[in-house]
Amino acid sequence: MIYTITLILTFLVVINFLLLVFSCNKTKINKKIDKKPIVLSTKVTSLPASQELAPTGS
Repeated sequence: MIYTITLILTFLVVINFLLLVFSCNKTKINKKIDKKPIVLSTKVTSLPASQELAPTGS
C-alpha cells in the first residue's frame, strides 16, 4: 500500500518536472543595448511649500 502511494507520487512529481521544463517560455535575449535614456515627460512638478499640521488632540 505504502509502496503504491510512493510510486504514484514519484511518478506525478516526475511528470510535473517534465511539464515544467518543456512548457516554459523561452525569451529571446536582446543583445543590442540602447544607451539613450527614455524620457517619459519633460514637465517638472514642484511640491507646494510645507504647511504646519493642525493639532490632533492626541
